Amino acid sequence: MNYKKTLACLAVAVSFTGCTTIADLAGADSATLNLQATQSYNAMLKDAQSKQVLDTKSATYQKVNRVFLKMKPFADQMNQTGQAFDWKVAVIKSKEINAYVAPGGKVVFYTGIVETLKLTDDEVAAIMGHEMVHALEEHSKNKIGATALTNLAVGIGAQYVGNAAGGYGATLLDLGSQFGVGLPYSRNLESRADKGGLVMMAKAGYNPEAAISLWTKMNANDNRGNDALSKFMSTHPSNNDRIAAMKKMMPEAQQYYKNASPAVVRR
Repeated sequence: MNYKKTLACLAVAVSFTGCTTIADLAGADSATLNLQATQSYNAMLKDAQSKQVLDTKSATYQKVNRVFLKMKPFADQMNQTGQAFDWKVAVIKSKEINAYVAPGGKVVFYTGIVETLKLTDDEVAAIMGHEMVHALEEHSKNKIGATALTNLAVGIGAQYVGNAAGGYGATLLDLGSQFGVGLPYSRNLESRADKGGLVMMAKAGYNPEAAISLWTKMNANDNRGNDALSKFMSTHPSNNDRIAAMKKMMPEAQQYYKNASPAVVRR
């Protein structure tokens, strides 16, 4: 097999199809991903209930659910996936400072992120919008496609370079796939979710400036994310980089906030 010719064909395929279509070809189409995510989410709920860590009553739950319900209509308005989302939110009793979303709109918050950082409704909205945009832009699907392409390139490269560089070829390419493709791609998705989340929270009547105060709190809680090596290796932008990027986005987000219906802004 001609290595350079194969990679050239691969590059053309990417330019025409993109990572989302590659994911479709790998069997990770939107409908299938959303169904699998729903099944996993339901299993997680069942497990959380059995362990008595599913929060459905506390003030933290009420805050997260209140923000979720207010932002859900705006998330639906932004949905261009071709699949209707059955949005759900779960709050898990845990000291872990984290939140995430599964395909199809299954949002999970840990109580630790709200309680440890003493988040306001607006700051919760900054996280909620970020996670909702991850789902709406199908970033899980994009990452599946990117991973499929990376694995294909690594496999082809290992065959070619392995012959040219002895046993070190595959190892070098694995390292390249980790730092050259996977992590910068993830950081780009995080930045896109930050921007889209700012717009969504503003449309829903939450002050986008809260996103800055949120990440300032995150910075104070864990400043290691700004270490040069950590920043290079992380799948997320550093906290300082994130704050700087959000400040640049703020004028646009503030315009949406100013144009939000008074009935929406009033809480």
